[in-house]
Amino acid sequence: MNVSKMNLERKVATVTGGSRGLGRGMALALAEAGADVVVTSRTLPALEKVANEIRALGRKSLAIECDVSNVEDIRRMVQLAKDEMGRIDILVNTAGTIVRREALELGEEDWDPVINTILKGSFFCAQAVARVMIQQKKGKIINIGSLTSKIGIPGRIAYVASRGGILQLTKALAVEWAKYNINVNAIGPGYYETQQTAPLFADKAWTERALKKIPLGRFGTAEDLAGAVVFLSSDASDYITGQMIFVDGGWLAM
Repeated sequence: MNVSKMNLERKVATVTGGSRGLGRGMALALAEAGADVVVTSRTLPALEKVANEIRALGRKSLAIECDVSNVEDIRRMVQLAKDEMGRIDILVNTAGTIVRREALELGEEDWDPVINTILKGSFFCAQAVARVMIQQKKGKIINIGSLTSKIGIPGRIAYVASRGGILQLTKALAVEWAKYNINVNAIGPGYYETQQTAPLFADKAWTERALKKIPLGRFGTAEDLAGAVVFLSSDASDYITGQMIFVDGGWLAM
């Protein structure tokens, strides 16, 4: 294999939810592989810090405030990214949120923000960026699922529904957009310690139970996702589409 196919120089990536956690880690991984990176989220000061980290790696970066549950906000973000960076070769949809509540207690005010951020946001970001990629005759779109794209977990019904939807969204877009030379894939992280999962990791009994389900015997780190996101963003994955790669330490293999 020509290793240069993993090089992302002269590529421009857009990462939603890029201000913290796994989104920040993937944005930095893409920059380390050579890409210029647009980072978006609802918190501009935090985004600017990540953009400066990317610039310190010698890459161009642009921070754009964007609420992915708002379609007009998405369209504005994509147009600004295209105008400022000249092109968009890669989209990574990492923006997400979660509500932990039993199904019988879940209200519309709990359901809508989760579905709108994860599922609606991922689709409309993909749609807006695909219009740019079609003009360029090539593109890579990477959605973010989770273990719950494949398994059910109680107390997180909206989150589980949205991540399951991401798997099917990825497959449907991959089939529909293959004719445009756009690859649509997804990454399914296992358990990683982030701000979103902090309540789980604060529970020692939970961490002990969870570790017993991970053959590799440890939780994931942001660095563990670097290989998957760079591979799926690169020319080395040109014949892969409609797939979800689980980066879970072997959880789903048990």
